Amino acid sequence: MATHPPDTPLPMLRIDRRRPVSLQQQIYDGLREGILGGALEPGTRLLSTREFAIQFNLARITVNNAFDQLKAEGYLEARTGDGTYVARTLPDDLTGLSTSSRAAGETLKAPQVSSRSRFMTELWEGRVYQRVGLRPFQLDVPALDCFPLDLWRKLESRHLGHGDILNLTYGDPAGHLPLRAAIATHLRAHRAMDCDAGQILITHGSRQGLNLAAQVLIDAGDPVWVEDPVCHDALTSFRLAGAGLVPVPIDEEGLNVAQGKRLAPRARLAYVCPSYHFPLGVTLSLSRRLALLEWASRTDAWIVEDDFDGEYRYVGRPLASLHGLDHEGRVIYVGTFSRALFPGLRLGYLVVPKGLMKAFTAARSLMDRGSSLVSQMTLADFMEEGHFHRHLRRMRLVNAQRRDALVSDLRKHLGHVLEVEAPEAGLHILSRLATGHRDTELAKRAAQEGIIVIPLSPYYQKATASHGLLFGFAGFHDKRLRESVRRLAGLFD
Repeated sequence: MATHPPDTPLPMLRIDRRRPVSLQQQIYDGLREGILGGALEPGTRLLSTREFAIQFNLARITVNNAFDQLKAEGYLEARTGDGTYVARTLPDDLTGLSTSSRAAGETLKAPQVSSRSRFMTELWEGRVYQRVGLRPFQLDVPALDCFPLDLWRKLESRHLGHGDILNLTYGDPAGHLPLRAAIATHLRAHRAMDCDAGQILITHGSRQGLNLAAQVLIDAGDPVWVEDPVCHDALTSFRLAGAGLVPVPIDEEGLNVAQGKRLAPRARLAYVCPSYHFPLGVTLSLSRRLALLEWASRTDAWIVEDDFDGEYRYVGRPLASLHGLDHEGRVIYVGTFSRALFPGLRLGYLVVPKGLMKAFTAARSLMDRGSSLVSQMTLADFMEEGHFHRHLRRMRLVNAQRRDALVSDLRKHLGHVLEVEAPEAGLHILSRLATGHRDTELAKRAAQEGIIVIPLSPYYQKATASHGLLFGFAGFHDKRLRESVRRLAGLFD
């Protein structure tokens, strides 16, 4: 074992001033590689920083900084009055991985994670066609080009630029009270809901709202009705809570309540999208709504009403909510601003019965410390001053125009393989595929061309799956949609 300074420069060090890597980093990398590869064995004494700097024609401060970093990480150790040595116990040895195995390139074992983590990873990987930037036909994207960004900045500056310093701290875990009051006012006027600010809980969006509902209301093994087909976010939230999922088929009147009663008469909870079902676009009929509420009352069950697309209806006024028919406090209403305004805002809300507000607030507080206070204050101003309603009115017109243009183009170029109908609400078009085409294969081929179309069949659980494609239309100009339809038509050809 070497115990004296080497007479020649260390062979693993290759100092090259033309490289974009700093000289300090090159020293650090070279010495660390030598230590881990075995060229510098534990206990080897190194050149002094002065000698090192002279041999490599470097500034001594550069060498000192590299040595200090290696000492801090446990690769080198200084002995008072005797110089610097390679540490006898290396940090990599402490992890159970020897330097020889590293040098041999031995593969590390796959890290052990929970079954819940494996499940989440599988779901995430299964949606690879959605993990992209802003691409044609992408779902859940509103008309971002029409958002009044200058106005938003002006409102935000009231609280960020010249506001109280307390605006930069954590707020009430239930949410900013003026925003909760503004939401309650909006829901009373436009969704026929009897609620007040004390029932509103601010979330990061509908997904967190669903997670909270699942955590607060469900114990592992509890049966839960879910629509079939069903939104993936809801499915994930209830599965992670350990619920026993009971897929209940959807027909032209929405959730088949009678079938749900036969499948699981004592279910703990029912998840529904009554105003505009995703992905089929049907509306839950009044008779079904009343039957669902009667079942929940009789069995002491809960109903989670997901209304993520409720603001966008192009025929008449937005529909009254299921919550507005509930007189016993059985419905938890889930809302979001991601589609009404913009997804990056990360604000949504729950409307919960007053008796559950403490439980939901506690869960929200433990899950995180709440949403951005400045964003909540800005949104409260946006709503209180009437900008929110004006923006929604404009977006309904813009969305309807883009919807009609896309429907026309799809019928023109793909009418021979797609059955296309203009939806009365929402931000997507559902098109049924002619027999012989598999929607998942077409979606993968389209994604390779930079076009995002979502297959319908994976949303089904037990019901016989239909094959179709979902097209988002709100976030893109007519010209871009038209060009993308033509490119998609080429894939079919």
